[in-house]
Amino acid sequence: MNPLFILGPIMPWENGARNLVVPELADDSGLYASSEAMAAVDQRTIVLPARAQRAERVVPLELRFGAVNLARPQSKFLRHLPESLPLTLVDVREVDPQAGTEPLHWRLLTTHSVTNAEQAWRIVDWYKQRWLIEQFFRVLKTQGFKLEDSQLSTADRLLKLVAIAAKAAVITIQLLQARDGRGQQPIHLAFKANEVAALTALNQDIEAKSKRLNNPYPPDSLAWAAWIIGRLGGWDGYPSSKPPGPITMKHGLEYFHAVAVGWSLRNVCMP
Repeated sequence: MNPLFILGPIMPWENGARNLVVPELADDSGLYASSEAMAAVDQRTIVLPARAQRAERVVPLELRFGAVNLARPQSKFLRHLPESLPLTLVDVREVDPQAGTEPLHWRLLTTHSVTNAEQAWRIVDWYKQRWLIEQFFRVLKTQGFKLEDSQLSTADRLLKLVAIAAKAAVITIQLLQARDGRGQQPIHLAFKANEVAALTALNQDIEAKSKRLNNPYPPDSLAWAAWIIGRLGGWDGYPSSKPPGPITMKHGLEYFHAVAVGWSLRNVCMP
């Protein structure tokens, strides 16, 4: 886990993802050598969330940071650019990594001002949100709402479509974050009163069909809704099973909204 990442008005850049050539500095030294020469200034412990092939673990980190000047790439097509670009390098690495685990080591380049340890830790906190942001775009794009397949040809219509899809994607991510019940977010954060009533009816139906499986969360919590939406998306509900991911939640939400429309019409009498 050894990413190089640029924060600010510059595109993300990560080892292993884009055939990255580590940039040289204006003084002809290497970026990695420069980070090794920096003195550690602080330590902090973070919780590294679980991933597909990695259990959640507590990671003690050591912090370094300092100013660097990236040299302009040696390309005739870029000679119009300045010879160097001033940035700040924030380096965080795991202290005494556990045997058998890949040690965490992030090298983060940023255009933001970093003059003390707190500002450097803020850059680290921002980078920690990267996975959440990638999940959001995953829901918006190929495996979710497939915005790239849109046939809209004007910017204003595309912006409206993105706004609608973004709202649905945000709710999906909210459910994803709430699924383990840790955050204790209220259900009305994502669902209206009539939708909560529909969820209540669906929950009763799900629990009746599988008597050994009951929703373990309080009915006023977003985790309670996430359990129901996950079941509607195809998750089996067993604690031993892999928890529902963003695409499962997205499918469950689509099913729920179709049911909720019918639920809202249950007492309507046609003349």
